[in-house]
Amino acid sequence: MDAPSPLPALIRKKRDGERLEDAEIRSFVRGVTEGTAQQGQIGAMLMAIRLRGMDAGETLALTRAMASSGRTLAWPPAWHGLLVDKHSTGGVGDKVSLALAPALAACGCKVPMISGRGLGHTGGTLDKLEAIPGFRVSQSPEEMQRILARVGCCIVGQSAELVPADRVLYGLRDVTATVDSLPLITASILSKKAAERLSALVLDVKFGEAALYPTQESARELARSLVEVGAHLGIRTAALLTRMEQPLGRAVGNALEVLEALQCLEGGGPPDLRHLVTALGGVLLWHCGMAADAEQGRERLARALDDGSALGTFEAMLGAQGVPPDTARGLCVGTPAQRRQLLGEAKVCEELPAPQEGWVQRVRALPLARVLHRLGAGRSRAGDPVNPRVGAELLVGTGQHLRAGEPWLRVHHEGTLGAEGRRELQDALCLGPEPPRDPPPLVAETIVPSGALPGPCRDSQ
Repeated sequence: MDAPSPLPALIRKKRDGERLEDAEIRSFVRGVTEGTAQQGQIGAMLMAIRLRGMDAGETLALTRAMASSGRTLAWPPAWHGLLVDKHSTGGVGDKVSLALAPALAACGCKVPMISGRGLGHTGGTLDKLEAIPGFRVSQSPEEMQRILARVGCCIVGQSAELVPADRVLYGLRDVTATVDSLPLITASILSKKAAERLSALVLDVKFGEAALYPTQESARELARSLVEVGAHLGIRTAALLTRMEQPLGRAVGNALEVLEALQCLEGGGPPDLRHLVTALGGVLLWHCGMAADAEQGRERLARALDDGSALGTFEAMLGAQGVPPDTARGLCVGTPAQRRQLLGEAKVCEELPAPQEGWVQRVRALPLARVLHRLGAGRSRAGDPVNPRVGAELLVGTGQHLRAGEPWLRVHHEGTLGAEGRRELQDALCLGPEPPRDPPPLVAETIVPSGALPGPCRDSQ
């Protein structure tokens, strides 16, 4: 085999719109992982990929090279076909993973969920879990296997051994304005899932004002890329396109979202949260052969939420990941007041009044998330501290009638919400003189590999 071309030649080739061969892509990723590629060279290649794109074969080769850049997880043969995971492109109030992972495990799946932290206005699953005293997101592959054997699920951060090439590229994408590159997003997401050695994967690709992708069309393009590359990796993959204009559920902020996830695990909670948890879980149960179709899978997952088995699994996961038994028990069976005491509360809890009478058309997620981010609920760059107690609770829903002065939002903060922040929050409330039309379904579309199923999803919400 010919020796790979030097990196400047590969950069020039992609810059000029030519296709990179598999060996050339492997050479680039090897340089990233081993540190022989300079940061300027990596940045130049990222920009060339962002501007010139990659075809499906190149994207698959990049994903495979990144997946094999570090350690891959190994599981007992008896778990073959049962290993599942879910990935979301990020939203406001998205606490789905906290309820979905234990519900799937209660149904017999093995869920080695590797999650991330929040950045910008979107929340991160690891930040939510770290609002729970003692929860440890750092687990070695050996510890993950022990937890899966005992509990059935774990939710952890990416270890240093897993897909090291992605950590380098992910960090540089932000500072090189290449975050929105379709092949780079696809390879980043799926390389980690390939290293997990999954059987099935479901993707929640969000679109709307508060999402990475503003339109359903742009979200569909990413979903198709993810689903097709996932299929070529041997992972049964599906994607749900879901709307992200309003917060998911009624709570935004790490500790508050844990409380709302517990409501879902008890068989209650906001209907939109339960709907998305069961829709995503239903697809996974179908894809790993535990249900005849997605609807049957949804019903089975709903039973795990209603019969207490999902909540019991969540308590076991908390204990296995470092939470003291009394704390785990109190969170899972305690009263709302006891749960709040265990997680801690912000210094100030204030309610905002409706500025006028009207019907709630919607509550915009983006301005709400931006204000909470400034108050300490999120981070602007990796490593920034997060205040888990900062957040907000929606006291109203779409279609509700409000009188002037009636409270619509409860804000939890440390005394730092000023007049400007209150004005921004009031702008998030959209009122109208008449009741709104029925909202479009939360799940807009389901994407599966070519030829597997029709695309549109009959959403029953």
